[in-house]
Amino acid sequence: MSSDGLDQAPLIETVVTTTGSDGVVNCAAMGVRWGEEELVFWPFHATRTLKNLRFRGEAVVHLTDDVLLFVQSALGRPRPAMRAASVIAGSVIEDVSSWREVVVNEISPSEDGAARSRVRARVVAAGTGTRQSLGLCRARHAAVEASIFASRLRWLGSARVWAELARLQELVDKTAGPSERAAMDYDRRYVAERT
Repeated sequence: MSSDGLDQAPLIETVVTTTGSDGVVNCAAMGVRWGEEELVFWPFHATRTLKNLRFRGEAVVHLTDDVLLFVQSALGRPRPAMRAASVIAGSVIEDVSSWREVVVNEISPSEDGAARSRVRARVVAAGTGTRQSLGLCRARHAAVEASIFASRLRWLGSARVWAELARLQELVDKTAGPSERAAMDYDRRYVAERT
């Protein structure tokens, strides 16, 4: 175990909001090592998320089972209903299960040599939202995984990404509701527009 103890914490897929110098709120899908008092995540260097974290040093990390919000945060620029955070100068997405307001402790190079930075952030406030989690749904997880493949299209290549989307589409076809189907359609459109 590392000195911070977070390397054994689960990596939870979240939606992170940050605010830029222009006051615009950015939503980004982000895997976060989830500790009780501290979180760790790894934004890519060229992202608005990292730029905003360097500028303001604050973020709100949201837990949600709204797969369309997650996919749009990974691949597009969603504008969900938000309100002001309670402690930091940030924004809380209203229709989520819960959130944590965080303040950056440290931004350092990623240990794996990737074009990412490692962000350690301290939890300063938390809350619960209006959305009750529906529990596990294979189609929801498939759409999330598809968005991760789609977001790495330029590194993985179109053949690999299309193959993964086809594999994941089977889970969506078997177990999805309208939201999961919309999220998978969003993934497929994103890749189609770029290949």
